[in-house]
Amino acid sequence: MKDPRDMLDQGNMRPLQIIVVIITILLNAIDGFDVLSISFAAPGIAREWGISPAALGVVMSMELIGMAIGSFFLGGVADRVGRRPTLLGCLAVMTVGMLLVTTATNTIQLSVWRVMVGLGIGGILACINAVVAEFSNVKRRGLCISIMVIGYPLGGTFGGMAASHLLQIHDWRSIFYLGAVLTGILLPAVYFFVPESVHWLARKQPKNALARINATLDRMKLALVTELPRCDGMDEKTSLADIFSKSLLGPTLILTAAYFLHITTFYFILKWSPKVVADMGFSPSLAGQVLVWVSMGGAIGGALFGWLTTRIGLKRLTIVILFLTAVFVAVFGRTSADLSQIKLLAAFAGFFGNAGISGLYSILAVSFPTHVRATGTGFVIGVGRAGAVCSPILAGFLLQSGATLPSVALVMGFGSLLAGMFLVFLKMQSHQ
Repeated sequence: MKDPRDMLDQGNMRPLQIIVVIITILLNAIDGFDVLSISFAAPGIAREWGISPAALGVVMSMELIGMAIGSFFLGGVADRVGRRPTLLGCLAVMTVGMLLVTTATNTIQLSVWRVMVGLGIGGILACINAVVAEFSNVKRRGLCISIMVIGYPLGGTFGGMAASHLLQIHDWRSIFYLGAVLTGILLPAVYFFVPESVHWLARKQPKNALARINATLDRMKLALVTELPRCDGMDEKTSLADIFSKSLLGPTLILTAAYFLHITTFYFILKWSPKVVADMGFSPSLAGQVLVWVSMGGAIGGALFGWLTTRIGLKRLTIVILFLTAVFVAVFGRTSADLSQIKLLAAFAGFFGNAGISGLYSILAVSFPTHVRATGTGFVIGVGRAGAVCSPILAGFLLQSGATLPSVALVMGFGSLLAGMFLVFLKMQSHQ
């Protein structure tokens, strides 16, 4: 009897598989826009409510707290109840949260709704890595993951262009209205075009699993199967403890530390660059354009990373990129009030920063076996997102204490440098 998972892993990519990968790119793009929406809105919020840099840094970290919680807990949910219902639930939460942000009248209300948005984003981030890995074939898996990752900066790029335009006409709330609409559109897309993962159905074998697998195989024009593959019982129970087993403990700890440190550096650029540029005397719309350049550089960096992985070892390439991220973040902090120079350096920081994210996501996909892939990814992202939470807060307090921008950028750049050093000790594993 043929195992349906082998047909997907070893066969050519079918149209449905390609559509699913495209939808994950769009999901990541919406995540990219939703996370950066608060950065685009930050100058307007600060001006309207008269809040300090330190308080603004706390507000900008709120959805990151939600993301950490969502990634940590909802990755396990995706392994237990399925990828598809997790994605649909998270999209619904994000859509409602973005709408509620527009009703906020103070920082407390805004923070609560941003945590809500973050919960949905975190769950999606933990889930889509598993979705891409399980819907793509082995030959194209690394490329598909890298392409999925660049959806994040693409969302920031095109969303940033729209946000800059909106800020010229409307106030900061218009950005969140746009985010709610774009997020809501993806609900029917996932509902109609993303079936449950065949890998998950074959492993968990819930009620009607065989019929659901055959329905998906039929949509892909593949041969149907007459019975479910034999389950050895080991994959039926999934717990957080599995990723701390003897074989997975090392990769779990190293990847969590590396992700935490790199995210701390990368989110300094993502969260503070518009405010830093605005403080140089540029308008909010021009300040937002700098973040667009960060995202454009990130998209190019992620795409180039996917191509380079076919020629350079994944671990070695990622380490080099993390080191270069540290260099360009430090250089960005030394820029003068020249908008063209600021945009160029921001693009380089985004280029290497997002390529580093692509590297870490690609390593995650092969470091955890299928039955704990979303759990492991969710744990690394969830704990690692604490770095994203700390990043704008730390930078905000450093700036408020009187530290100069070059000094702050140098300190924040050390995260990626240390992340690369941690990866040196990672023993690469490969799980299909």
